[in-house]
Amino acid sequence: MSGFKKYYQKTWNERLQVLEEKHLLNVNEITYLRELVSANSLGDTVIENFITEYSLPEGLGLNYLIDGQEYVIPMVTEEPSVVAASCHGAKIIKAAGGFKTKLVERLMIGQVLLENVVEAEKLIAKLEDYTAQMLKVANDAHPSILKRGGGARWIRLRILDHDLISVDLAVDVKQAMGANMLNTMLEAVANFIQRKFNQDILMSILSNYATSCLATAQCEIPVDKLAKGNISGLQVAKKIAQASRVAQLDVYRAATHNKGIMNGVDAVVLASGNDWRAIEAGIHAYAARDGQYRGLSNWKVEADKLIGEMTLPLPLGFVGGSIGIVPLVKINHKLLQINNAEHLERIVVCVGLAQNLAALNALVTEGIQKGHMHLQMKSLAVTVGAKLTEINMLVNLLEKDKVRDSANAKKLLEQLRKKEN
Repeated sequence: MSGFKKYYQKTWNERLQVLEEKHLLNVNEITYLRELVSANSLGDTVIENFITEYSLPEGLGLNYLIDGQEYVIPMVTEEPSVVAASCHGAKIIKAAGGFKTKLVERLMIGQVLLENVVEAEKLIAKLEDYTAQMLKVANDAHPSILKRGGGARWIRLRILDHDLISVDLAVDVKQAMGANMLNTMLEAVANFIQRKFNQDILMSILSNYATSCLATAQCEIPVDKLAKGNISGLQVAKKIAQASRVAQLDVYRAATHNKGIMNGVDAVVLASGNDWRAIEAGIHAYAARDGQYRGLSNWKVEADKLIGEMTLPLPLGFVGGSIGIVPLVKINHKLLQINNAEHLERIVVCVGLAQNLAALNALVTEGIQKGHMHLQMKSLAVTVGAKLTEINMLVNLLEKDKVRDSANAKKLLEQLRKKEN
């Protein structure tokens, strides 16, 4: 479409003007885009071709007791029931003593991929003699990280195929997400290998599969705290454990099981200014680490307790990237009462486990729709034009009615207004 040439070079006002001139948006719509923007300079800094800010609701996950400390947790999501489920799962676990967490290292891994390799095993043997030198090359490429106590830690060599080798570099990036830092170090190592061995390099890039940055959450819940209606706590606990088992065996169930976990994980990762897409990619890869995609959590019944555990790769940052420039991220860090990335990792994995408990508990008892649909009805009420004072009344009417679509919602809203008048 003409008119968009060098769009990125135009000012914010000029970009909006193009949309109006091309009749893509009208004056009122352009005005709305303007009103959404709190600081257009920030948008231009973060992304390209910036036109407006797209906001998502932020709520608080409550009832979290993690390693003996209570937290309120900012969660950003557009999906109804996610925050409510988070609070509910955390409340059950808090009543049982809360979460316990542990971390394994905090290293980011990147790859230098060698192509057109001749006699891969012989090249591996040669490279092994230079691992110490390659580590030094990596650290020399980013000396400031050494001053902060970080830096390259180890190198691993892997034959991917007869003509492909991966040189894996693990780096302690300290409190940063570390993507740019790691890529700079990888490129330095790639240049060294190219010069030293006259070897073709395919690419040098970080991996989002952070197997050396793992966070684990655990909890133990007395089964009597899970009783619901006519279902005993032991029955509920056994059903949750069975549901967990199904997610280990069946990929169709595992995908939805893990999506529920990521509802909570993504919401906190986004609120903390981190790259939720990178975290998603790494976690789903971790779910398939033994060759089959499986549920991320494990629940089992031992004696009179339901025991839950989950480990996730969580290479989260506390500084750098959008973390340092988005004002709301700083406020969210303050709400979280955290001062380092390790702290954030512990919180995120606990939110994922709480989310999973709430989902499984609902699924094996009353079903997922009861609570979820109530919140969906509120969204439907707003969509059809219900005012704030009308939303709850319309939701009540929809819940009593078997037809819960927009056409019926509009009809019920009209009836409600006639009755009120």
